Amino acid sequence: MGTGKNMPYYPEGLKVTAIDLSPRMLEQAKARATREGVNVELLEADAQALPFSDASFVAAVATFVFCSVPDPILSLSELRRVLVPGGQLLLLEHVLSHKPLLGTLMRLVNPLTLNMSGANIDRETVENVRRAGFVDLQVEELWLDIVKLIEARAPDTEERV
Repeated sequence: MGTGKNMPYYPEGLKVTAIDLSPRMLEQAKARATREGVNVELLEADAQALPFSDASFVAAVATFVFCSVPDPILSLSELRRVLVPGGQLLLLEHVLSHKPLLGTLMRLVNPLTLNMSGANIDRETVENVRRAGFVDLQVEELWLDIVKLIEARAPDTEERV
């Protein structure tokens, strides 16, 4: 959830459950939810060990999250676990460029960005979504080949076998 910047974009009447590892971020998100009139359940939790039962949600949304979780495939696998079969995954992420010069620069600068902000700029998030078991990936490049909208779905029951 972070500070809740996405809240104004949630459709009215939607039941939203959101997590963040940081209590300070959740405090800011709670204040924003009050200001925006958004009904959201905010929980302190780790994306690598979600405190929800299997198949609890029809959709999961994350923006610029998988650059900072220590194990992105574990976190994505947790999202797949808590989604119903066929549930939707929507991600807005920055990823490693596949342009030779830009990709090399991003790899070289990554230790600095990780140290300064906790964000990796060399993640292969599209491939990580596949590796976590999601299907029907659709990827839209929004800025260069770095910022992407990634849509996928949890496999149906027969696809999970």
